Amino acid sequence: MELTRRNLGAMCAGVVAAAALAGKSGLAFAAEDNGTAAAIQAFTGGAAVAEGGVTIGAPEIAENGSTVPIEVNADGADAIMILASANPNAGVATFEFSTLSGSSSAATRIRLAKTQDVIAVARMADGSFSMAKRQIKVTIGGCGG
Repeated sequence: MELTRRNLGAMCAGVVAAAALAGKSGLAFAAEDNGTAAAIQAFTGGAAVAEGGVTIGAPEIAENGSTVPIEVNADGADAIMILASANPNAGVATFEFSTLSGSSSAATRIRLAKTQDVIAVARMADGSFSMAKRQIKVTIGGCGG
């Protein structure tokens, strides 16, 4: 195939059409959102989220992203959701608490694909929401990295 202006125009039109069909706008191929904002929106029902009231205990540097210990605590919380902002799927875990729970805290190990923010959103007993964010540096990848 000889490269002419007509052929070049047809190829460019094909690229634009393919991008439009793939759900992209124009020629901007932005990184896909892993669902962090949507997960927070679904958990809070669109309510305002205040900073503070939640603590995240995690190492500043994780030598292995496959198993990163993490603790979350929010006094008076009914539920705490943990998200990893740069994992392929943001949702990590949601812990539900009742009045019979000894405390509104949980500890687990999570997998992190790379250096990223870990976000904890707590639904308090009065219906309000609180959030905390902590960056964890990963030196060896955990999600296939």
